[in-house]
Amino acid sequence: MAGDKPWPQVPMGNKNHTDTAVVIIGAGISGMCTAIDLIKRNNCRNFVILEKSAGPGGTWRDNKYPGCCCDIWSTLYSYSFAQNSDWTREYPGQEEILAYLVGVAQEYKLYQHIRFDTTVEEARWDDELKKWRTKVTTPKGSKEAEFNPEYEIKSDFLVSAVGQLNQPAWPTIPGVEEFTGKKMHSARWDWSYDLTDKKIALVGNGCTAVQILPEIAKVAKEVTVYQRTANWVVPRLDTPVSPLMRNVYRYLPPVRWRKRTGAMNFRESTFDAIVDSTSDISKQFREMAIEMMHRQLPNQPELWKKLTPSYNLGCKRIIISDDYYPALSTPNVVLETRPIHSISGSAVKVTGADGEPEAAESDYDLLVCATGFQTLEFMHPIRIFGKNGRPLNDVWKQGARAYLGTCVEDMPNFGMLYGPNTNLGHNSIILMIESQSRYINGLIKPVLEARKQGKALSLRPRHDKTEAYNEEVQETLKSSSFNDPNCNSWYKNDAGLITNNWSGTVVEYQELMAHVRYGDYEAEGSGKGIVLEKPTYKVGRVVEESQVSDKTLVALGVLSTAALVGGFLMRNSRYLSGLRLR
Repeated sequence: MAGDKPWPQVPMGNKNHTDTAVVIIGAGISGMCTAIDLIKRNNCRNFVILEKSAGPGGTWRDNKYPGCCCDIWSTLYSYSFAQNSDWTREYPGQEEILAYLVGVAQEYKLYQHIRFDTTVEEARWDDELKKWRTKVTTPKGSKEAEFNPEYEIKSDFLVSAVGQLNQPAWPTIPGVEEFTGKKMHSARWDWSYDLTDKKIALVGNGCTAVQILPEIAKVAKEVTVYQRTANWVVPRLDTPVSPLMRNVYRYLPPVRWRKRTGAMNFRESTFDAIVDSTSDISKQFREMAIEMMHRQLPNQPELWKKLTPSYNLGCKRIIISDDYYPALSTPNVVLETRPIHSISGSAVKVTGADGEPEAAESDYDLLVCATGFQTLEFMHPIRIFGKNGRPLNDVWKQGARAYLGTCVEDMPNFGMLYGPNTNLGHNSIILMIESQSRYINGLIKPVLEARKQGKALSLRPRHDKTEAYNEEVQETLKSSSFNDPNCNSWYKNDAGLITNNWSGTVVEYQELMAHVRYGDYEAEGSGKGIVLEKPTYKVGRVVEESQVSDKTLVALGVLSTAALVGGFLMRNSRYLSGLRLR
């Protein structure tokens, strides 16, 4: 029985409903990865995942708008330890990704740890107990609220896995609140609303809007796309994955590994395209983007001018699409590049050349706000208070930052995934998340050991280490395309500080996170001797870039096939013998 196991192997039960080893906020890709590493690396089942939605999946549960899909190859968009052989397309759709994540949660038995429909309101570090006190609420009217509408959970460690893309950002357009038609944010799509023959205003032209437009244009009476800034758009070249190849990937794992390695190599090789506008590959990407635009929108120089960015490639996220430009050329789609002035009733007013509002399209049935997320606040709207009651808002008053993008000054026993300066513009974020999860579990390890010994231990990043690390990151980012003054993006705050993007390649980050150096942390409590005795702990990294030749992998494939066949023959020898006798 689970209750017979020693702590922390024993899962939480009724008696310790409010006292656990680790609290994880969020059941998306990051939260699930951290939980699985807790099980595999720390032999810990004494944790709880707090999830405000009704199921796992994070951003892939929230975002289910028409055309929603990933802009990273499917072969790279799965955990390294749970690679998916069954993707039906090279770029997976939202429903397929969500199904994959649900399957992983089931495989690792995470459901027993997740408290759904549970919102974290606040977390406070208790200096005396050396524990976090996390306040949660359950929705009014729900059955869970009949048991405990709000309560507090004590934990030795707190992990934020809320990510950067979870709180919708509504546009600050005068009158938007009073729009008289139907209104939705792309991250809160209402599938009960019929788009057929509707007149639609699509505000935004980023990655999300580019995916939405081709789908809604198929059924809408008219769609007006309100573009604030042009984006670089390159070909997606999406294709289906045949059932034959899916079986090859399933039964010949080395083939799948080689495909993933090739994808990893290529994606890493494109790093210079997004950070160095003078690089050859950046030039190639720009030429590719212009060529596709001219080919898909032939003989339309005025439209080309509107759609060609005036900033370096990479300053904003590069969009990949095969069908955005063709959708713009359909008779029922209009591109509006004049700035939106205000919204009045069901009409959208734009700013004319003289700076005055002009009458624009009216009688819209639907206003779609594909305007992104509140990406600069990270933990918003959760209130966090660390050592001596210091609020996280105070730590981040000059902009969000963290040591290694993972640990925050004056926040003991706290780790975050997909935190400040860990976003990518060229590769799969799952690769970064796995490194962060390993590292955080390396921090959790001595904290659990201390509690098992009846002691307490707190670890918080040293001020000098945090300062030096962030100065180095920002110095590198200053000369990157992310810092191009000709564009604004969700990568940087109002002061121009780049708070979201990592300054290097995935491999560089993985190598940086391969060891936990406890000397980089202030250790306090009766259990601090544990980290003093072993100042460095190797957590390693997943090596997915090329290490062996194709010939070696083919040999491995032959061996693995032989092992599969041999195993089948051994398991079924009696049955096969019977067949021969017949």
